[in-house]
Amino acid sequence: MSAAEGFYPRTGKRALDLAVAVCALFLLAPVLAATALAVGATLGRPVLYRQRRPGRGGVPFMLTKLRTMRNAADDGGRPVPDAERLTRLGRLLRRTSLDELPGLWNVVRGEMSLVGPRPLLPEYLDRYSAEQARRHEVKPGITGWAQVNGRNAISWDDKLRLDVWYVDHLSFRLDCRVLAATVWKVVTGEGVSAAGAATAHPFEGSRRLR
Repeated sequence: MSAAEGFYPRTGKRALDLAVAVCALFLLAPVLAATALAVGATLGRPVLYRQRRPGRGGVPFMLTKLRTMRNAADDGGRPVPDAERLTRLGRLLRRTSLDELPGLWNVVRGEMSLVGPRPLLPEYLDRYSAEQARRHEVKPGITGWAQVNGRNAISWDDKLRLDVWYVDHLSFRLDCRVLAATVWKVVTGEGVSAAGAATAHPFEGSRRLR
């Protein structure tokens, strides 16, 4: 039996997600409201950022986050680089992961889990190797094994390898370990940005496949 089967992956994980997400939304409601007001005052409307992302099995859902970037484009209508669009408040929200708080609603809806591979862009789907694509065997997470082992500071190959490792070792103990480590990462702000980038470099495909 694989790690993605059994009582915890099929039933216990969802129970943990609901219990923690509902409590967190209730307890952090004042923080979320204050942060949303700050985003609105800085960036205007909309306060929330929604984007289609692939979930479990590659099935798309609408990811919800707080906005951290301005809507700025060049003369050709293309968005300017992230470093130019990311605001000072946005950098703070990303460092503290406060921009991820609305994602708790995705957890309540059953589209995401507290812990799992991060939901990436749809255009990356055909760039994964067969092994890397296994990250979609479980629900995406607000945090994950790759996020507590380097986040954006490690290579794409390493991040995707860690995602698949999580799929193969999914357990209650591992999820608790990731959640505890996430608190430390949020406090320290480690790995928020890749070297030479405001956030992360685009995934162009595994180097091993070239």
